[in-house]
Formats: sequence, C-alpha cells, structure tokens
Amino acid sequence: MHDLAFIFAGFFVGLVVGFTGVGGGSLMTPILIFFFDIKPYLAVGTDLLFAAFTKMGGSIKLARSRVVDWRVVMHLSAGSIPAALITLFVLSQVGAASAHVQALMTSTLGAALLLTAAATLYKALRGKAAPATVASGQERLAATPRHWSLPLLFGAVIGTLVTLTSVGAGAVGVTVLMLLYPMLPLPRIVAADIAYAVPLTLVAGLGHASLGSVDWPLLAKLLAGSLPGIWVGSHLMSRVPERVIRALLSVLLAYAGAKLIAL
Repeated sequence: MHDLAFIFAGFFVGLVVGFTGVGGGSLMTPILIFFFDIKPYLAVGTDLLFAAFTKMGGSIKLARSRVVDWRVVMHLSAGSIPAALITLFVLSQVGAASAHVQALMTSTLGAALLLTAAATLYKALRGKAAPATVASGQERLAATPRHWSLPLLFGAVIGTLVTLTSVGAGAVGVTVLMLLYPMLPLPRIVAADIAYAVPLTLVAGLGHASLGSVDWPLLAKLLAGSLPGIWVGSHLMSRVPERVIRALLSVLLAYAGAKLIAL
C-alpha cells in the first residue's frame, strides 16, 4: 500500500512540475516528512536525486532547443557547486543524522519554503513582466549580470540552501535570475534555472548518498510516478490558468514552511 502511495506522491509532484516548472523539492520534501514520516536527512537526500533526474530530461530538451544561456548557468554554478561541496563536507563532519543537524534542516527547510512561497507568488503576479525576446545583437548584454560578483554570491546561498533542504533551485532561483538579469527573456530565465539545477542537485544528491542519506528504493518509486506526471502536466499546461496554480501553490508552501518552523 505504501508503495502505491509513494508512486502517487511522485505523480502528484510531477504533475505540478509539469504545470508550473516549480514544486519538485518544495513539495516532495515536506510530503515525505509530513505524510510518510521520513527523517528529514533522508527526505532531503532522496529528493535531491529525485530533482536531478526529473529536471535532467527537461534540461536536455531545452539545450536542444538552444534556449539555455550557458554563460548564466556557469555564473551561478561557479558559486553554487563549491558551496554545496563545502556544506556536504560540514555535514560529513557533524553527521547528517545527528539531532542538531535534523533540527537545523527542519527549520531551514521551513524558511526556504516560505521564501519559495513568496517567490512563487511574485512570479504569479509579475511573471509576465520580463521581455519575451532579446533584441538582435543584445544577446551577450542580456546574459551579463548587474555585477559579476552577484551570481557567485547568490549561487553560493542557493547551493547551501539546496544542499541543506533540497529547496531553492526552482522558484527562488528563477526570482534571483529575474533580478540579476533583467534583460533576459522569461523563457531563457526558466531554461537557465532548470539547466543549472541539474548539476547542483546531482552533486548535492550524490554527496548525500555518500553520507547514507538516500533511500534508493524510495527514489525509484517516486520517479516511477513523477515521470508520467510531468508528461501529463506539461500537456495540460495550456488548459489550466498558470497564475491560479502558482497562487495556490504559494499558499500551500507557506503553510508547510510555517508548520516546519513551528516544530
């Protein structure tokens, strides 16, 4: 019975990701903790690889469509991946399953969910404000940040957040990119966010696996549900009001975040 419940949970999260591009780590980790009573360190580690595999297909598709700005991906990865490795090293020293780390993960996850809820609501209200295309000859300028250090700084913050909580590479990442690259069209912002999230979640997930923080059978069940869910969600995307879904999702994430902080 539990097996079917895990598959259904994967399908539900995949459906939301297919609809909005947001919700992988933001939804899966609290679902595993609240509904299945999975320990936070196992939920985070398993969800990181879940996110890496679910976003890998989308990243390959976007790369083939030539909508990924690899300079933007490199800028963020230069900050996020070293930060993830440093965070993993600290976890290996103090013990990912220790009571103090579990408490830190839970409270940080709650804060990350509240941040994601705010970012998701911002996208629902202001998501259409970004330019649709880049003027001819302005491609390089559009992929240039407000300051060279900002992607490194924000990338490091997101890398630490993702490694500790598995949350932050979706709605938070998109919102950061919208602020750092105001001339970049929204489709390219989303594409860059998905592309850089793959190596980040893969590095963080494999690091957690080396610490024993990944439940491999659980991962297989979640993926068995999520991959069809993403396919269905992406095909229904045009028939459902995206802003309504994002607004409802932000309320759900805010509730989960507040509940985690109150634990």
